[in-house]
Amino acid sequence: MKEMNTIITIGRQFGSGGREIGNMIAGKLDIPLYDKEMLAVAAKESGICRELFEAHDEKPNNSFLYSLVMDTYNTMGHPPNICMDMPLNHKVFLAQFDAIKKIADKGACILIGRCADYALENHPGCISIFIHANLATRIRRIARIYDLTDAKAKDMILKADKKRATYYNYYTNKKWGAAESYDLCLDSSKLGIKKTADAIISYIDVRSKVKEQRI
Repeated sequence: MKEMNTIITIGRQFGSGGREIGNMIAGKLDIPLYDKEMLAVAAKESGICRELFEAHDEKPNNSFLYSLVMDTYNTMGHPPNICMDMPLNHKVFLAQFDAIKKIADKGACILIGRCADYALENHPGCISIFIHANLATRIRRIARIYDLTDAKAKDMILKADKKRATYYNYYTNKKWGAAESYDLCLDSSKLGIKKTADAIISYIDVRSKVKEQRI
């Protein structure tokens, strides 16, 4: 699978274990995983400071005032290589979009979130995955990880999912979490983290064999 330059993109509901699942797959396939590492690549390639990518990370901001202030900050020693008259959030997204493509060109890897499936929708080796889970399971997971009450964990989940959905729906022609937007959707609360990772690997293996038969 590594030799075939398989690119796995993982969209995920907050608390579904998407990143942990991605790490398991990366370990078993011996390929790199990019999550926030995508921001570092985008910052290096574009000349835009990393703090701006982190400020906009999966959070679209349509405020003109915010963009104006951040544009001023951005040009103080960090001139972007992208068209200056474009809104800052669009500059950041396009720089990240370009970075995702460059990462994919280097070889097999796993990309977490950030509309990577959309950026690579024409890439022949791209397999897009979406991980979801029932709310009760996600609340227990987030409450445990962040040492929160169930009420605070639920609030954190709902806010995070809303931001991710808004970001994805704003920048792509697809709907976040909708089955038709991905190659495979899995409920990690039904299979568990490890079995979900195993199921994805099995799916990738089947996909590669089907592809070989068509050649």
